[in-house]
Amino acid sequence: MQHTTRAYGGMTVAPHHLAAQAGRDILREGGNAVEAMVAMASTIAVAYPHMNGIGGDGFWLIHEPGKPPLAIDASGPAAGLATRTFYAEQGYDAAQGIPTRGPLAALTVAGTLGGWQVALDQAAAWGPTLPLSRLLEAAIGHGREGVAVSDSQTTLTAKHLAALGATPGFAETYLDAGQPPATGSRLRQSRLADTLEHLTRAGLDDAYRGELAASMAADLEALGSPLRRDDFNRYHARAVTPLEVRLKDARVFNLPPPTQGLATLMTLGVFERLGVSEGEGFAHLHGLVEATKRAFMARDTTVTDPGRLPKDPTSWLTPEALDREAARVDAERALPWPYEPAEGDTIWMATADHQGRMVSFIQSVYWEFGSGIVLPQSGVMWQNRGISFSLDPQALQTLEPYRQPFHTLNPSLARFDDGRVMSFGTMGGEGQPQTQAAIYSRYAHFGEDLQQAISAPRWLLGRTWGEASTGLKLENRFPAPLVEALKAAGHDVTVLNEAFSDTMGHAGAIVRHPDGLLEGAHDPRSDGGAASL
Repeated sequence: MQHTTRAYGGMTVAPHHLAAQAGRDILREGGNAVEAMVAMASTIAVAYPHMNGIGGDGFWLIHEPGKPPLAIDASGPAAGLATRTFYAEQGYDAAQGIPTRGPLAALTVAGTLGGWQVALDQAAAWGPTLPLSRLLEAAIGHGREGVAVSDSQTTLTAKHLAALGATPGFAETYLDAGQPPATGSRLRQSRLADTLEHLTRAGLDDAYRGELAASMAADLEALGSPLRRDDFNRYHARAVTPLEVRLKDARVFNLPPPTQGLATLMTLGVFERLGVSEGEGFAHLHGLVEATKRAFMARDTTVTDPGRLPKDPTSWLTPEALDREAARVDAERALPWPYEPAEGDTIWMATADHQGRMVSFIQSVYWEFGSGIVLPQSGVMWQNRGISFSLDPQALQTLEPYRQPFHTLNPSLARFDDGRVMSFGTMGGEGQPQTQAAIYSRYAHFGEDLQQAISAPRWLLGRTWGEASTGLKLENRFPAPLVEALKAAGHDVTVLNEAFSDTMGHAGAIVRHPDGLLEGAHDPRSDGGAASL
């Protein structure tokens, strides 16, 4: 049985123990929460390559006591050559969509390294800083010496071997004699380690306007991607104003478009208005599922590239709008749900330092192993986030050059009126808003212990991790009478075989109390941990 981790000096939470330890070590040396997160982000890019990497995107929420939270959008846009005409010339139309794997799926700039730099620039004002070489030291070492392959990497490699096995660079990087690596076998990524070491000398901006940018752009072009060096040169991650929702005893923050942060905040706002007084029963689960449906419908008519929004997303988060949506929830019956959600894979992590600063961070290559291509010179695996674009010119997410794609990524942060601060999040595509709402409601509304709020049985409305079903999936630890009540209310319920299913994502949280006490919890569904000083 897992217990909430408690400490006063500092804390990290990650879905892989090596990342949590790397961040903890930085805090121990006097580093701040942002520096610890960069150490974690680089380490987990090496240790958990099926979930994330430096060839993907990232988003940050940074809490500094006494100041508004800072959000960072580190998601890259589509290439200048990535047009609907370009894909038509390759033989792909609106019905077929953009190829999900291979070079044509690698059509957006990878923004996460730019986000690291923006965050470090912010942290530079906090006092003495550690050199980038120290922040990336653990990742470089693990790349050279090797990491033990996780069970989830082995399982997901096998699951997607047919789609990924022939993708350029994949087999020689992630397979063992053409087969998925065994759990616990050693995975070395020396080219990636060399790339990270190069960045310690050249700086992170080199990935966009330097030698590394030239290398990656040349490899992508040679493989058949529409990305070019100019796409790298013009990219800059940016600080943005987070979205927020006011709840009865807290303000909760998340990222604005192009992320689905709106869905998380709206789910929480609608659910609170349903007046559910007890957790873990029918009213709790049914209420959150129905609130999620209202939020997803709003999201799908609103969230897209921030320069092309058809509606102001904050208009959904006003008290009047949330009251209206809550009034549309039937407390006894499920809204029919013929919905086609998005897939996705991600890591979420958190840090808290001794000065009370906290980070909620998420980094992703979208699907497992992203596009599947590994660049021959740098060893960087590239994301396939651009496949969320549509080749239909009438679609909200229609493909256009330099447009940002829709993102499932959305880290959360809550500031309670009593002085507590909570950093929380998860991976899991469509499941992210749902799991965040489950954790928050269990902890904030119903007083559950933080670790229990994460370990308790979870559910998923829709599809993630390649699942075909769009109904309501439950882990098998839910009581049978509750399952039957959900079915009787009209929910299309499937009970999974697993007690702790990867389908439900890999969640985590850190809570800082006003007296400096830190509480951390990580997901038993992951390979992670909470590390503290």
